Amino acid sequence: MSLFSMPSEWLVMAVFGGVYLGMALGRWPGLAIDRTGVALIGAIILFVSGAVDARTVIESIDFPTVTVLFALMVISAQFAACGFFEWMGTRISRGRVSRRMLLFQVVVIGGILSAALTNDVVVWAMTPVLVHGLFRSGLNPRPYVIALACSANAGSAATVIGNPQNLLIGQYGGLDFWKFVTVCGVPAIAALAIVYAVIAYARNGVGSASPAAVDAPASVSDAPLKIEPLLKAVAATVTLVIVFSVAEERATWAIAISGALLLSRKMATRQMLSMVDWHILLLFAGLFVVTGALGKVAGTVPALAAAGTGGYLNSPEVLGLISLMCSNTIGNVPLVMFLLSVVREWSEVGLYSLAVFTTLSGNFLIVGSVANVIAVERAAALGVRIGFGDYARIGVPVTLLSLLAAYVWVRLAGPLIVGLFG
Repeated sequence: MSLFSMPSEWLVMAVFGGVYLGMALGRWPGLAIDRTGVALIGAIILFVSGAVDARTVIESIDFPTVTVLFALMVISAQFAACGFFEWMGTRISRGRVSRRMLLFQVVVIGGILSAALTNDVVVWAMTPVLVHGLFRSGLNPRPYVIALACSANAGSAATVIGNPQNLLIGQYGGLDFWKFVTVCGVPAIAALAIVYAVIAYARNGVGSASPAAVDAPASVSDAPLKIEPLLKAVAATVTLVIVFSVAEERATWAIAISGALLLSRKMATRQMLSMVDWHILLLFAGLFVVTGALGKVAGTVPALAAAGTGGYLNSPEVLGLISLMCSNTIGNVPLVMFLLSVVREWSEVGLYSLAVFTTLSGNFLIVGSVANVIAVERAAALGVRIGFGDYARIGVPVTLLSLLAAYVWVRLAGPLIVGLFG
């Protein structure tokens, strides 16, 4: 029996509205609860009220997507545990090159790593060592930290495993790995070039970078790179790419790969699993339940029913505008989950557009992407303060130019590429 007398359709919509308001605000006012907590509380309310039952909860959660995301996190944890990110960040920040060449290295390496690994992990691991090395070199880390965040977002747009929203879209549409790279890789590369150009030639970019007003960060460990665990991580990454290229049971293979990584003589399971972002996995589970419930009642609500059959949402113009507005309010992952649960008719080009637009829109403001927030918070912990305006002066032009380039590419080349691949 339901704990509430409110009709289930209206309860579902009320809970959905409350959850997505929490996504936009980052919390519920007056409560010490973050986005993950908001999603979980929403799912709990739906369950205890009887709006969804245990079977519906289980059916709503896309376990293959969650499984693949977990596997990606384990692979990223393997790279982190062997000291790869610290080693890479040290090599970048201590190289004897010009400021613009240093910026080029940050953008290219950040983009490439994020295309193959989880972009949030790349930013989390590389920011502190990058800040420390730049400070020791007498450079202001601010523009380079912003470059790392922006390039991580841009680079992750290139592949179906680059970020959570791409993974969601790829699993939903059964998108081919290399076709995804062909369609989305070009706007991702263009976005990386735009990140470099905007920061390199901005008035407050690297050309005028100095260590003024930056507090000395704590020392970062120079632990040696562990070769054997690194080789395992590289082998796991290559195997995962092959799996996504040829296998149908991606989730099964992905979890097998993560299990093989956990079989280690030197790295404890606790150490590896401590690097998995369980909050993100719980956020996914909660949002799957909330958006799944909304999808089931969408046909009874005229506005949602119209959206579900509206081909206009496959339009690059519409998706670009929606992505820019909503990715910087409710977030790109909640936005993608909502659209995939409500809209029933997606063209293949529409799915690629959704992936690239929601990802590139994340560079607009600090709150547009989890990677941005991680970079800013990790830098702040080391005494480098990046304000909302500091980021926006770079993020806004980067995003608008990137979206324009992506729109032109998707509009002109998207249907042609999809047709060539069959």
